Amino acid sequence: MTFSSSNRREFAVRLASIFSGLGVAGTVFGSTATPALAALVSGDEISHTAEAIHHEVVFKANRKRIYEALTDTAQFDKVVKLSAAAKSGMKLGSKPTEIAREVGGAFSLFGGYISGRHVELVPNERIVQAWRTGSWDPGLYSIARFELKDQDSGTKLVFDHVGFPVGQAEHLADGWKTNYWEPLEKSLA
Repeated sequence: MTFSSSNRREFAVRLASIFSGLGVAGTVFGSTATPALAALVSGDEISHTAEAIHHEVVFKANRKRIYEALTDTAQFDKVVKLSAAAKSGMKLGSKPTEIAREVGGAFSLFGGYISGRHVELVPNERIVQAWRTGSWDPGLYSIARFELKDQDSGTKLVFDHVGFPVGQAEHLADGWKTNYWEPLEKSLA
């Protein structure tokens, strides 16, 4: 028996719905019914629905200052306090920022709304994080990559963010600008 591509997708979505309704989607497939799950069940090996964010931001500071601002609790706390999130009245608690300084170490930002672990730390060059927001399903992490490059008398930060839930790219891209890049620039001035 063969299925057309649309029949396979319909079958996969129905199957995922059945398992989800039985409360076993997480144990059978490792997640709830998503487009990626539908692609997996339908036999497609590549998801064409993935979204990504790419930003290139130039700061008037050297790579060391940028790296420190992103990995030091006290310095990033200044960024948090200048962010759109803090200005909106977001409750940041008594510890808005906690950042471990080693690979595998955890970080908690914006009062715990953003959290994750450092996957790779190359001082003054690169930061790679398993990164998530508090509104995502438990266990769901994206990858945020910060690459620091000399540019004239400043630093170009090349940023890539992948693996986040489909449909969140616009919201996240705006969040990076208003809660990271703009307040980071102000804190470095």
